[in-house]
Amino acid sequence: MPAQMEKSLTAGALPEQEKAETPALGLYLHVPFCATTCEYCAFFQVRPEGDDLGRFLRDIDTELALVPGLLPVQTVFWGGGTPGLLPAKHLAELCASVRGKLVAAPLEWSVEMAPGTVTRDRLAALRDGGVTRISLGVQSLQPGLLEALGRRHSREQALRAYELVRAAGFASVNLDLIFAVPGQDSECWIRDLEAAIALAPDHISTYCLTFEEDTALFVKLSQGKVKPDAEKEAAFYEATWDTLGSAGFAQYEISNYARPGHACRHNLATWGMQEWLGFGPAAASQHGGWRYQNPPNLPAWRDDIAAGRRGTAERVALCPELLAADALIFGLRCNAGVDLAVTQRRFPAPAWPGYRALAARLVGEGLGEWAAPEVLRLTRRGRLLADSVGTAVLEV
Repeated sequence: MPAQMEKSLTAGALPEQEKAETPALGLYLHVPFCATTCEYCAFFQVRPEGDDLGRFLRDIDTELALVPGLLPVQTVFWGGGTPGLLPAKHLAELCASVRGKLVAAPLEWSVEMAPGTVTRDRLAALRDGGVTRISLGVQSLQPGLLEALGRRHSREQALRAYELVRAAGFASVNLDLIFAVPGQDSECWIRDLEAAIALAPDHISTYCLTFEEDTALFVKLSQGKVKPDAEKEAAFYEATWDTLGSAGFAQYEISNYARPGHACRHNLATWGMQEWLGFGPAAASQHGGWRYQNPPNLPAWRDDIAAGRRGTAERVALCPELLAADALIFGLRCNAGVDLAVTQRRFPAPAWPGYRALAARLVGEGLGEWAAPEVLRLTRRGRLLADSVGTAVLEV
């Protein structure tokens, strides 16, 4: 659950028709296979062996069958791992399996791809299977930074992959970029942004490099070989907002920017505390009054679905308190902000007097502002401190 401004916040607010519809049901599918592990990656992934890829398709069919009836899904998102590691034939089969579970074609169907896995036949299989949106994990277009991140592709491969994706005719294309990489300065980051803008994608996601446990990068942090720099990260954020805003990309979430009509519907629905069903190892769900996860382990997931079980890990009963807090935390990361009156009606938690007091405090400290009488959004300074704002929500 990844991913994301001041010409004014209003300029970055999402048009009404692009907001997640209510209610919405999403489908997330986790393809856990990667050829190698990137330095920063903490997502569950394994290197495929033997018949792992073919067996994965059969296992997904089994898991889909555990959910009774057809699903009125509005958005589909395949993440990983590297979904594009599957051969074209398997991608076509996986598309058919998912389509067979849906009442109708979704409004949006996103698939993450690494540049090194992009081929014409894979793209054709996805497009013909119903996919509408490709998210390309470029991360950087500079050889030294790609090496520092442990990425397997080159700048040339990334550019060629983008050309192929565009030529395949998908309705929307996103580029993922990472900043605050060790050895990267602001000028270096601006060059990456400008190179991405020159490609004219529909959407750009920019993520600050984080030091997650159980990653090679975290080991380097613990050894003192790298260290985060909050002041430098803030400068990267602001440079990103200004550069992409000037190029016509409206920021709608701290890490995400889109041309009109291209905001990621699936992510908007997730941040808006709508429901989604997750399939595959480590996939999370929020559905039927519960938030839960499949085991982040391939054999354990297989054992579960063979026994007719889903979502046996980290099961939490949804309650107004939990949903209200998360709606505020994720909603305040979005440029449109949070309608407190609407959110309070949806999730009538006892903590609302405290949330309203926090809202007044944020406005008083210059971290928040009222976009409308009941709509709270973060200011530019507030967005730089969004993690602290989230902590303050939890403290209430």
